[in-house]
Amino acid sequence: MNFWSFSAACAHYNNEMQSTASPMQSDDPYSAQIFAARLTPHRSLSRRNFHVLLAVFSGMAFATTLPFLILGAWPVAGFMGLDVLIFWWAFRANFRSARAYEDVTVTPLELSVAKVSPRGARREWRFNPIWVRLQRKEDEEYGLERLDIVARGQHLEVGGFLGPDARAEFAGKLSLALAEARRGPRFS
Repeated sequence: MNFWSFSAACAHYNNEMQSTASPMQSDDPYSAQIFAARLTPHRSLSRRNFHVLLAVFSGMAFATTLPFLILGAWPVAGFMGLDVLIFWWAFRANFRSARAYEDVTVTPLELSVAKVSPRGARREWRFNPIWVRLQRKEDEEYGLERLDIVARGQHLEVGGFLGPDARAEFAGKLSLALAEARRGPRFS
């Protein structure tokens, strides 16, 4: 199975993976996976680093509040505590949104796309790879802005949270996989 994990900054490849054009060995050539990818949003800050950042921010807030407490302006401490609370809440919401992902799988008979929201709600779409085309919206300066799967008038955006370079790389890999699927299953 070819499994590619794309992030907004770069693509991470597993060591045991094969090239995109060779399908996984299977008893049934119709169900052999040609391509499988899990697209995840890029996160530049790990949880451990977030805890360090929160400790530094809290320490700076405490150091800034201390002179006000000594001078008797104790309400400032409440507002600085509120700043720390809002800072924590914003990053918590950011980490929660990182749970979203998209799974894209190509077999000789089917292109399957599953989108999972941060709350775990899953929506799936299935297409015949023969009738599918990729529609790209590109900008000269920015690069690939949008990638849609189009089949019978239905448009489905894929990899919306990826950066332009990662989206372009994913589009290339998906195009190769769709071309392989259009050739049909291999019986040898």
